[in-house]
Amino acid sequence: MSSSNVVNSVAYLRTSRNFPREIGQLTVEVDRSYVDIANAVNQRVIGIFPTNVPAVTGESWFFTNQRQQSLRQIYSISGYSSFNHNINFNSVSTFTKISGIGFDGTNYFPLPFVNGTVVTNSVEMYVTPTEVVFVSSAGSPQAISGFVLLEWLSMV
Repeated sequence: MSSSNVVNSVAYLRTSRNFPREIGQLTVEVDRSYVDIANAVNQRVIGIFPTNVPAVTGESWFFTNQRQQSLRQIYSISGYSSFNHNINFNSVSTFTKISGIGFDGTNYFPLPFVNGTVVTNSVEMYVTPTEVVFVSSAGSPQAISGFVLLEWLSMV
């Protein structure tokens, strides 16, 4: 891939800028500087992970010619009971991330979980229009705490 194919090759701010001393030229350069800063900041992923409340991720997805933003929400868990996610499925285009972390009292493990040596020792996780559902096998690690992370493209 050549650098001419990269969509965001100018997402970084310049590290130095020569501001002119004449007030008219200075005004123009300060205006350009502000636009550069705003564009670079707006292209960053937002690091906010709220519990039970959606937040804009700052990610832009372009499956079509129209830009779609993704939303993120996390949920605390204390086992593998299904729970309501309260996401309006009518506004969901697709999910971009369905993941999480479990803790069994000693070890942390990813959700969904697949044991590389004993495939039946796994934890499945999926999202229905109303719930996050777990299916765990008898040999899977038991989560006493953890969280589920959902990110989706919003159509609104």
